[in-house]
Amino acid sequence: MWNTTWRDTVWSEITHPWDLLIIGGGITGAGILREATRLGLRALLVEQHDFAWGTSSRSSKLVHGGLRYLKEGRVLLTRASVQERQQLLHEGPGLIDPLGFLLTVYEGDFPGRWTFELGLTVYDLLALRWDHAYYSPQDFQLLAPHIARQNLQGGFRYGDAQTDDARLVLRVLREASAAGGTALNYTQAEELLMDNEGQVVGARLHDLVSERAAEVRARVVISATGAWADQLRGQLGASPRIRPLRGSHLIFPSWRLPVAQAVSFLHPVDRRPVFIFPWEDVTLVGTTDVDHRSELGDDPSISPEEVAYLMAAVESQFPSLGITLEDVTSTYSGVRPVIGSGKADPSQESRDHVVWEENGLLTITGGKLTTFRLIALDAIKAVRHRLPELPEIDRSLPVLNQVNLDLPGADKLGEKARRRLLGRYGAEAPALAAAAEPSELEAIPGTNVLWAELRWAARSEGVMHLEDLLLRRTRLGLLLPRGAAGLLTEMQAICQPELGWSDARWEQETQQYLALWQRSYSLPSAESIPDWKASLVEARQRRLALRLSSRRKAMQRSVQIGILAGLAGLLGFLIWKRYNPKDDLDV
Repeated sequence: MWNTTWRDTVWSEITHPWDLLIIGGGITGAGILREATRLGLRALLVEQHDFAWGTSSRSSKLVHGGLRYLKEGRVLLTRASVQERQQLLHEGPGLIDPLGFLLTVYEGDFPGRWTFELGLTVYDLLALRWDHAYYSPQDFQLLAPHIARQNLQGGFRYGDAQTDDARLVLRVLREASAAGGTALNYTQAEELLMDNEGQVVGARLHDLVSERAAEVRARVVISATGAWADQLRGQLGASPRIRPLRGSHLIFPSWRLPVAQAVSFLHPVDRRPVFIFPWEDVTLVGTTDVDHRSELGDDPSISPEEVAYLMAAVESQFPSLGITLEDVTSTYSGVRPVIGSGKADPSQESRDHVVWEENGLLTITGGKLTTFRLIALDAIKAVRHRLPELPEIDRSLPVLNQVNLDLPGADKLGEKARRRLLGRYGAEAPALAAAAEPSELEAIPGTNVLWAELRWAARSEGVMHLEDLLLRRTRLGLLLPRGAAGLLTEMQAICQPELGWSDARWEQETQQYLALWQRSYSLPSAESIPDWKASLVEARQRRLALRLSSRRKAMQRSVQIGILAGLAGLLGFLIWKRYNPKDDLDV
């Protein structure tokens, strides 16, 4: 367990030689630690912030097969993604769960119904199941009662999956640690260590909690720092290659924006795909795709323009609900590590993962949440030549350890809560339930989170700051109004003794957390947000003009075809008369 003595224990042995030093504690780094430990390597992972602090706690929460890759003709990549999705669904119920998707089809949309039909057919065949269907406008409205009806031609339903991305990272890290791996949060790799030949052989590490430092050496150093990859590469004199792109989301109460499954549609302004879907008993709207020009070390936050963009999406799709800014519970933004190619439109940049080896430093970045295991295996394959004793990789091993355990107090939990605990905590779920005080196996009002999860996180999940507890170990800071400020007194009674914090420390952490939430997880000032209604009117006028133009062109083509057909008929008649002079009309 990552308890109060865990850091001191690791630091007392940190200068011992390692086979693998992994820098970066997101899903990619966690996956590499998991696979390296399975192969018998002595591996250390360090993260300069908290585990899953960056992109891996701020994604769109989707574990999907990459339907859009089919449009690019990348069938093999889609097949790999679909297979990984299916395996995660099988191995992680309660953490990775099915999510139905509704795909709207409106008049004038491109691509249209039959293109979607073809893509979804291939998508299902790759998953070896038939999971999609087309619905008429009337039936589609039964699946999404509040959806915009004007020009609706119908839509599809198909299947994908979703997760709690931060808890997925934590479960992979915890299973790796249980198998012998070592992971430290709030530990910065300040400087790469080089040998006489200019090859990377380690890093100087700085403990940001206890202000201690050590030089750590390893046979292989892997950078899995995502959008921060160029910072380490820059120490080697390498040119920047990362284009940080920000994706932002709005969160609404589920009663205010009710959807039973995900709704996917084209944004009325720029025709990008947008999702509105249920997650953790709230409704999530996303995502944007813009260049992120702020400091990477700061928590990213949604811009006023992104708020207007997402509100326009909500209003265009659910106009009857009258959604306003006052309905927003919280926001969050993540920065994607995309390889820049200079394209004007950020959405056109490739999302593929890449592996670079430069002066002994292996950098792996990019890719998607669903395929984190495949990305980790690519990293390990890239360093096999430096670890000659490495055994062959067994691809039949599970991504997650399968668990089916009895939990103390199961009679109080119910099947939904039991499934949730087993999915998020794996083999540690019985210990979590056993640690619960009376009534702590009940859900926190307005959420699925149990009070016992707070106690367990504070006791044994490496919480260094209050934000770790409320934004990543649990998601209460996203799910509840004002970042769960109204429950801080109850949380203090449970968590402060487990954390060993003084009253002064708790107060300091509270103030820092609330300031962070206001800065990066709430809305910008209302007066700074552009008028999305005006942009919707303009977009509708453009669409109407395009539709009228298309109809005019179609009518013109019909007239032209009619004239040509008439001329052809007249010409044919004249030719016939020319060669049949005896066939006269006046007999």
